[in-house]
Amino acid sequence: MNMTRGLFIGRFQPFHRGHEKVIYDILSKEDEIVIAIGSSQDSYSLNNPLTAGERYEIIRRYLIEKGIWDRAYLVTIPDINENLIWPLRVIEYAPKFDRVYTGNKLVKMLFNHIGVPVVEVEFYNRELYQGRIIRQKILNGEPWEIYIPDIVLEYLKRFDFANRIIQLANNK
Repeated sequence: MNMTRGLFIGRFQPFHRGHEKVIYDILSKEDEIVIAIGSSQDSYSLNNPLTAGERYEIIRRYLIEKGIWDRAYLVTIPDINENLIWPLRVIEYAPKFDRVYTGNKLVKMLFNHIGVPVVEVEFYNRELYQGRIIRQKILNGEPWEIYIPDIVLEYLKRFDFANRIIQLANNK
């Protein structure tokens, strides 16, 4: 039996319902998914407030709770700031995959350049489900928790995520 595997790259700052939807869309087409946590070297910044370890822990717990951990692989991928070489770094760090799922035009171009098939993901309420927008809602004192799956929210509270965002903004 020939198993298929799709790669999904994100920063997951934080993991939200849009990510959740993409994961299920990919698993409806593939036997397994490789979730690559990008910018893994960056943390405690406004764009990347969570550490790679925290993001790994959150996504792993989410996948276990949803009963799909046995169909998933989690890897962390650091940025190398050399775009043409970066897809090869992803291939080096990740288990073998058949295609990349992304909504990022640069990621699509780079993987297409090296001959890896790319499937464009359909964004789910992109105007609401973006880490940047969720982080901004925290700074504006607006409700943000509704955009986050419950198990993820539990971890974000444990990591004092909202307060971390506020502190990082005040330290600029």
